[in-house]
Amino acid sequence: MTKQAQIEETLREKIISTPELILDDQDLMTALIAANEKAMGGNIVDLRGIAMDRLEARLDRLEDTHRSVIAAAYENLAGTNQVHRAILRMMDPLEFETFLKDLDGEVADILRVDAVRLVLETEQTEDDPSVRKLGAVLSVAEPGFVEAYLTFGRNVPARQVTLRQIESGAHEIFGDKAPYVRSEACLKLDLGKGRLPGMLVMGAEDPHHFTPQQGTDLLSFFGGVFERAMRRWLS
Repeated sequence: MTKQAQIEETLREKIISTPELILDDQDLMTALIAANEKAMGGNIVDLRGIAMDRLEARLDRLEDTHRSVIAAAYENLAGTNQVHRAILRMMDPLEFETFLKDLDGEVADILRVDAVRLVLETEQTEDDPSVRKLGAVLSVAEPGFVEAYLTFGRNVPARQVTLRQIESGAHEIFGDKAPYVRSEACLKLDLGKGRLPGMLVMGAEDPHHFTPQQGTDLLSFFGGVFERAMRRWLS
């Protein structure tokens, strides 16, 4: 008679008293199931083993989904915090000039974008010294520019928030930074009754920073706050 290998007595007692140590260890359970299948031979179909394999695969998928949901929740929370901080910074200035210059300064840094530009439509086409004083942040355009820019001239309604990847930014908006802009978020602005529309544009060098697949809720909220701030300055 062949003598079977014996488990050390203390280890055996430990396993019997706390079997969950084995059951909770995925590698040990996998090894035990494999050993059981080997002992049964290749001519026996182990339905229990097949079910276990399927359950294990399903558990792996559920764990992956769980991790994805957690990661998305953290990313959304981080984005919310960014937008809230940017809004608070945007509300600090007491002068309009500082308010606009901060857009391409601390506000852009908080939102982690490479450029922020404000476009205002106006009937006045002459070069205005007050506009030049504000630097690259503000640019003026003729009526209809915002709608045409948002839709690329197509006969479709302009969305409140447009996210897209581009080969390069528009020079009339981004100026010297235009060649480096690879994605942008365009927020259409309603500046109040009797006023022409405006547009707030955020540009990023990363082509994946803004994509059409992303949600727009936070940017819509930011745009709504910015509209109200602009109406206050323009009143």
